[in-house]
Amino acid sequence: MTITLPGSESTAAAMNAERIRMEVASQNIANSRVTKTESGEAYRRQQVVFESLLQDSQNAIQSVQVARIEEDKSPFKRVFDPEHPDASADGYVHYPNVDINREMVDLMMASRAYEANVAAMKFSRTMANEALSIGKK
Repeated sequence: MTITLPGSESTAAAMNAERIRMEVASQNIANSRVTKTESGEAYRRQQVVFESLLQDSQNAIQSVQVARIEEDKSPFKRVFDPEHPDASADGYVHYPNVDINREMVDLMMASRAYEANVAAMKFSRTMANEALSIGKK
């Protein structure tokens, strides 16, 4: 017999979305100094775009999921460093448009949201167990 806890699918979906958000922020940090990718330009920051899934009958938010991961189109950081192997003829290097502080904030927010969803799932499980134990007494 399988018991599905109320909201467990939406909580699991939210946890998955936040996990992806943490992975993308970690990838951005790891590539924050990459000045040349396969495309020939500096690494572009990736950002996660969420979308809400609505409940059919009530038009209320049922869950959230990752709609897509897209490139941040903000300009690269331009630094004068004529000794760098990727410097242009005028001596400037384009560095990724990644702000480490912003990525750390994203990581912390995603981590806290993930933890909150874990707590909600544990609470839901505890309530279900209590409800089942009522019938045993």
